[in-house]
Amino acid sequence: MSNEQADFRAGVGSRLRRRRRALHLTLKDLADQSGLTEGYLSQVERDQVNASVRTLQRVCDVLKLTVGDLFAQGGSAAGPVLRFRDAHGMSFGEGATKIKLTPGAFDHLEVLLGHFTPGGSTGVEPYTHGSSEELLLVLCGEVEVWVGEERHRLSALDSIHYLSSQPHRVVESTGTEEARVLWAMAPPTY
Repeated sequence: MSNEQADFRAGVGSRLRRRRRALHLTLKDLADQSGLTEGYLSQVERDQVNASVRTLQRVCDVLKLTVGDLFAQGGSAAGPVLRFRDAHGMSFGEGATKIKLTPGAFDHLEVLLGHFTPGGSTGVEPYTHGSSEELLLVLCGEVEVWVGEERHRLSALDSIHYLSSQPHRVVESTGTEEARVLWAMAPPTY
């Protein structure tokens, strides 16, 4: 095996271990959720065995990574600056988009920019994702945020914090203006 291949393999195992620890999961937790054994996962993390693509998919599903994240170089080839003009948003909910502002290599923090059209929302039903600490900051506009049964009306530069495991929902509240919010989560859940 070449040194390049050894370095590549070592990066995958250590990346999995670092991510698992960032999510406060034990090997047993990961084994239970992925259907793999603790011993095998330990060997994967220590680069003693090569995992199949399907195995990596099962582990990545639990760790909220894509298999591609494992093979990305630490940091981006262009450096630490992420240009907004190069960002790709994803539609979700009703009249809403999210853009991830942190690189996939971040294990402890995730930041997303959200845009809501007038009356747009994260969806009709509240949702949960992972068990992270989450902060929502309103950049402009007005939104209503439901956390559990509580409703909070927020304006520009207001913020709210909650656990991502609590059912929550965001709605642009004026029906006539757009709103932009920033979500910060630790550890990442998307």
